[in-house]
This record gives sequence, C-alpha cells and structure tokens, in this order.
Amino acid sequence: MPYFKYKVRNQYGDVVTGKAEARTIEAAAAELSSRGLLVIDLQPLTEDSFAALKSLIVGIKQDDIVNLTRQLATMITAGLPLAGGLSILVRQSKADVSRLVAQILQDVEGGTSFSQALSKHPDHFQRLYIQLVNAGETGGVLDQVMQRLAENLEKSKEFRAKTKGAMIYPAIVVLAMLAVGFIMMVFVIPKLTEMYKDFDADLPFATRALIGVSNFIARFWYIFLGLVAGGIVGLRKWYKTEKGELAIDSLILKLPIVGVLRQKIILTEFARTMSLLLGAGISLLQALEIVTEGVNNVVYRNALKEVHSQVEKGIALSEAMSNFEVFPPILHQMISVGEETGKLDEVLLKLSVYFEQESEQAVKNLTTAMEPIIMIVLGIGVGAMVIAIIMPIYNLTSQF
Repeated sequence: MPYFKYKVRNQYGDVVTGKAEARTIEAAAAELSSRGLLVIDLQPLTEDSFAALKSLIVGIKQDDIVNLTRQLATMITAGLPLAGGLSILVRQSKADVSRLVAQILQDVEGGTSFSQALSKHPDHFQRLYIQLVNAGETGGVLDQVMQRLAENLEKSKEFRAKTKGAMIYPAIVVLAMLAVGFIMMVFVIPKLTEMYKDFDADLPFATRALIGVSNFIARFWYIFLGLVAGGIVGLRKWYKTEKGELAIDSLILKLPIVGVLRQKIILTEFARTMSLLLGAGISLLQALEIVTEGVNNVVYRNALKEVHSQVEKGIALSEAMSNFEVFPPILHQMISVGEETGKLDEVLLKLSVYFEQESEQAVKNLTTAMEPIIMIVLGIGVGAMVIAIIMPIYNLTSQF
C-alpha cells in the first residue's frame, strides 16, 4: 500500500507530522480523523526508484535499531514525550527506518502502548526488547529502561564488531589459499604434467592422483563448484534439523580455541541480558525464558531449559546451573553470591564484563594460533604438490 505524508494537530494542540499507510488518500484522512487528529495537510509520499530499490536491498539493519534506541532514549530522558520523539525520528531517519517509526507512531497515537506497537514488528524488535519496554512502561521508568537498553545494544554491537573484526584476517587468508589452489589445479598443474606424456613413464600414485584431480577440476569445474555449493546448502539444511543442529553445535564447542571462544561469547550475552532483564524488574523465570530463546546454541539452549524447569520447582538458580558442565564454576559461584546478597543483576553485570574480557583474550589466542596453522597447512599442501610433480622427473633422470 502507498504511504502518505501528513501534518495533523493532536488533542493537545500540538502539530505532529508523520507518514501513514493506506489504500487511498481518503482512507488515510479517515484513519487520522478516527484517532482524534485534525488533518492540516495530507500528501502522497513519493520516492524515486533508486531510493526505493536501495531500501529494498539494504533494509533495516541491527545498527539502525541500535541508533534508533539511543536517539529515542536521549529524547525521552530529556523530557520529550514519546510521540514527540517518534515524530522527530520519522523526519530525521532514512527512508526504511522512517517508515517503521511512522507505523509505530501511528499505533502509539491511536492509544496502543509502545511495547504493543513494537510487538507488531518482530523482525526488527526481539522479544527481549519488547519485554524491557513493557517493564519500563509498567513501572513508569521508560526513560531509565531505554537508556539501559541502548547501552546494552551498543555494548553487544561493539562486542560483535570486535569478534568479527578479529576473524577477517584468517578468513581472507583461507579464501586466498582456496583460490590459489583452484587456479593451480585448473591452469598450472595441467601445463606442468603435459611433458610426462611424451616420455610414456610409469608415474607414481601421488602424481597420477594429482593429475586426475586436476583434470577433473579443469574439465568439470562447474560440477566441482556445484558439488561445493551443494555441500554447503546440504550442511545448512541439515543444521536446521534437530539432530544436525545438536551435532554441529556440540562439535563447535569441542574444537580447540574456537570452542572456548564460542562458549565465552554465549556466556557474555547470557550474563549481560539476564542483568538487564532482572534490573528492569522482570521476574527470574521470565528472564530465563527470554534468554533461552535468544541463545544461538542448542547445547546451551537445552541446558537453560532444564535450569528454568528446576528453578520453577524452587531450586536456586546457582544450584540448578551447577548441574551442567557447560556452565563454568565461576558462573554459578558468583550467581550464588548474588542470590545471597540480593544483588543478582549487579553480579551478572560484573560477570558479563569478565566473560567479555575472556572472549577478547580468546579472540587474540585464535588469531595468534591461526597464523602458524595456516602456514603449516599451506606448507603441507604446497609440499605435497611439489613432491608429486618432481618425483617423476627424479625417476626419469635416475634411469639415464
């Protein structure tokens, strides 16, 4: 449906601008009037085709939600009404974000709570986000909750950026190795092995195997690439099954260095999110349920489901977590201290800082270990290729 840019006066006499979605301009005017708004100006919202195409391709990223939350938190803390802050964001945000905020503003001005308006957009706002906003509205501390939510999102963004940034170098080197290997097999090896045909020599197995692989890739490279792509797609589909997800997630956690890093990242997000939820006044059981849904590892997700079940029966959180090896002793020991002192949210926040530092160290260890591993793999591959090529030459020269 098309969008219409409106300028209206609300029940308080304030002039509000925004965007509304409707089939016709008459339907848009009727919708605004039904919400008790006096329409001053209403025009179709046009957007050039390039901007529309860009909006479809780019869409709303997580960074946009982080920036949106920070801007809205700042305005609410400064004393600006929620509707006023949303109106400013409609005017200042880029096209796709502006449309999203306009829909939220429309619902809020129509009497819907902010959290309910957000819940209509689950693709952009996670359940954690919505529950925190709901807690802030219920307790009358929306400004404080939005500030903490903005800080949490910014920390998570920064943490993800550090983790991904550290993996760029190994990823580039590995891709370069694969590209060079493919070029060698398709273009270089066939040229080097053509001379063996003239001698009619009995080639060693390693050389025959290398030539066979090279000939297959050179002649049927599209099949080779198809097999690789098919393997990746098949692995992704298998990962979506219950058995596949459990097998792959378990394997990742058992890998040296990589498994430790993955564990630290999960524990960092768990501790930070639990601290945020409990600090906003959300019950422990509800917080555990929300956190469990957001964990991106089935091993930890299953463990947290069991922890939730035990806590629901009256067992302390620290005791329930101590029954699972995936949770390190320091986690349930510190949680026990938080339970005894009544400052569980503060203890969890300190734990998140601790695990984040451990994650950064694990990232450094991974990048440090990747360099010699890559060199060793590259050396073995190049060495095996050179041996397979030189062995027939050595055999031929020894015959003379």
